[in-house]
Amino acid sequence: MAITSANQLELLQTAEAVAREKMIDPGLVVDAMEESLARAAKSRYGAEMDIRVSIDRRTGRATFTRVRTVVEDEELENYQAELTVEQARQHLSDPKVGDEIRDEVPPVEMGRIAAQSAKQVILQKVREAERDRQFEEFKDRVGTIINGQVKREEYGNVIVDIGRGEGILRRNEKIGREAYRIGDRIRCFVKDVRREVRGPQIFLSRTAPEFMSELFKMEVPEIYDGIIEIKAVARDPGSRAKIGVISYDSSIDPVGACVGMRGSRVQAVVNELQGEKIDIIPWNEDLPTFLVNALQPAEVSKVVLDEEAERIEVVVPDEQLSLAIGRRGQNVRLASQLTGLDIDILTEEEESQRRQAEFESRTQLFMDTLDLDEFFAQLLVAEGFTNLEEVAYVELDELLVIDGVDDGTAEELQARARDYLEEQNRKALEAARELGVEQSLIDFAGLTPQMIEALAKDDVKSLEDFATCADWELAGGWTTTNGERVKDDGVLEPFGLSLAEAQDLVMTARVQLGWVDPEELAGSAEDEGEEGDAEAEEASDGETGA
Repeated sequence: MAITSANQLELLQTAEAVAREKMIDPGLVVDAMEESLARAAKSRYGAEMDIRVSIDRRTGRATFTRVRTVVEDEELENYQAELTVEQARQHLSDPKVGDEIRDEVPPVEMGRIAAQSAKQVILQKVREAERDRQFEEFKDRVGTIINGQVKREEYGNVIVDIGRGEGILRRNEKIGREAYRIGDRIRCFVKDVRREVRGPQIFLSRTAPEFMSELFKMEVPEIYDGIIEIKAVARDPGSRAKIGVISYDSSIDPVGACVGMRGSRVQAVVNELQGEKIDIIPWNEDLPTFLVNALQPAEVSKVVLDEEAERIEVVVPDEQLSLAIGRRGQNVRLASQLTGLDIDILTEEEESQRRQAEFESRTQLFMDTLDLDEFFAQLLVAEGFTNLEEVAYVELDELLVIDGVDDGTAEELQARARDYLEEQNRKALEAARELGVEQSLIDFAGLTPQMIEALAKDDVKSLEDFATCADWELAGGWTTTNGERVKDDGVLEPFGLSLAEAQDLVMTARVQLGWVDPEELAGSAEDEGEEGDAEAEEASDGETGA
């Protein structure tokens, strides 16, 4: 068909109708039409030609223009869309490279195939514009609650109509055994919005901890206003949850505000979460104190925190053990998620047995190495001595406080301890040398003979080998695999080497070998110190403001 003004005006009206229906810019639809007409013109005049189409936004008149670009002589490749400066003089008085020469060409006759192709181009452009609009609209709603209506169910996943788009609530994001019928109203948390080939994918969730946080924000004005902050949330969706809250106004009780009058506020959240029981816990910066609160309703006798390993040991009365662990380990699991620590729970009897075993092993150590009788060895352990190094190198006065120990006895104890340690060091060095350890590693300050022997057994036999070690390979550490923390054993971990000490030793070795410039190292340390001071000042200002 010929592109008459009537046809073009009809296309323009169609573009406006499509734009209104899809809620996109009409200009995008017209641009798509221009591109489709240009493709049709290229099929008529030749694919090598640069044909451009412009549609008047008021009249709908389409103008077909052939464009030729001025290029250097040696760059001329496409004779249909390019021309040289000399050739351009026939059209322009003073042509320059990059100038364009435009000539209007007659409108094309659009056959059935060309019209169908044009329609496909327009539909594709409209779909892309619609997807871009949806993505831009919903990407800023990540982390918020959205209301929708159940549209259909596919393989256990619920498709939710959320207005100008569709969201997907996967099976593992539903609470328990929730079942929905078509048309049901549903409230979900927008977990993620991704731009994909088939259009923006909006992923919803009802099991995310953030969903509970947002529900409390809707029900508790103090949280919305920032007076109360939710510091941590742990959920077993549909069953039980724990939430840690803190108030920045001393006159407001964070737990009471979240519970509400006669439990009205928390009950509204519970109803939305299918009866999920919620423990509201006051937040405390002191982790052991916070953990004691988190393990409620169980009572805790004692807490021992290992910050480096991010583990905490909790001692509870024998009759409180099942309560602390909870049904199927639920209570301790949620407390662990809330604090971010691995929790070991012991009864008072178990702890007593362990302490007794440690006492007996240390007593036996002193009996075997210092040639002492059992009573005297027990006195040393009771005074807090745990190893031979403490006995050998402690101030003499600390041994004299033990009943029955005079100057002579104390000196004899230390002499025996030092003799034993020196003999052990000698044997360790001999074993290390037999394994092929180089003198550079033996002379390196900070490593004991026993450490050198352990390194040699792990095939670290020179200072260069040592300098290539990672700190966690020496001191050990923890990695998270599939959501579970896994222990990485360090070569020197049995000797009580901390991660910070391992870092210092490795960096010292690298400096000695010339791998690291000491001045650069000092400069980076100063920068870190300044950053730490700045963060401390900000924290201090924040506390003052609060």
